[in-house]
Amino acid sequence: MSVLSPLAFALPALLIAGAAAGFAGGLFGIGGGFVVVPALMLLLPVLGVASEQTAHVAVGTSLASIIFTSLRATSSHAKRGSVDFGLLKGWSIWVVLGTAVGTALADWISGAHLALIFGTGVLAFAVYFLLPARQGEPLFAALPSGLPRAGIASALGVFSTLLGIGGGTLTTLTMTVCGTPIHRAIGTAAGMGAIIAIPATIGFVVIGLGESGRGWGSLGFINLPTAAVLIATSVLFAPLGVAAAHMLSPAILRRVFGLYLTFIGVLMIAKF
Repeated sequence: MSVLSPLAFALPALLIAGAAAGFAGGLFGIGGGFVVVPALMLLLPVLGVASEQTAHVAVGTSLASIIFTSLRATSSHAKRGSVDFGLLKGWSIWVVLGTAVGTALADWISGAHLALIFGTGVLAFAVYFLLPARQGEPLFAALPSGLPRAGIASALGVFSTLLGIGGGTLTTLTMTVCGTPIHRAIGTAAGMGAIIAIPATIGFVVIGLGESGRGWGSLGFINLPTAAVLIATSVLFAPLGVAAAHMLSPAILRRVFGLYLTFIGVLMIAKF
């Protein structure tokens, strides 16, 4: 059997996962890792990835695809004036440092326990977005600065790298509860995805070099053919997600985002 046969078998599912990730990336400012990682966990064994390497290759490949999804979504949001490039510049160094820490911890942290902590926190914020009494009322007057900003940005990089996501969920949460309009928060969060995913992808390439069981076409812990298929549809559907986000009023978009958080929170806790 040709080495291309397993990829052809998995191709329809990968194309759908890429499209879903791209649309969600544009709509919510996320990288799509919550869609891609579970799909890859099921499909990578078909592509010859050993069971002990599946999680690392899934996360690494997800991060590689997020680079392109994020850049495409950010470009579309920027055309609508909903990206805070000043915040991205100010937070980037701390996010990259957190990404480096997350990559170093990838072999040591329990993914199940991390998912439980993350899922519980996300569900708590889902209540904030869904309760009518809280609609439009920020928890804080402004975004943090100084050490609090450094701590939040670094933690965002750590969590995003370990979970294989672009950090958009946490960025949107942080900006929105600090009074940023949700459309601007989502547009800026899309840009955060590339800031996290580029160094994280490099890290997963490095730590995976020389490892066995990574499957055909893998560079480190990045499965290149799989990433290419995901990227092909994600970059096509990201602008559609952006358009959908800007068609919704802020109040409705907050509720949709709250429902998304509820789904993600339950999904993460179910992994424990």
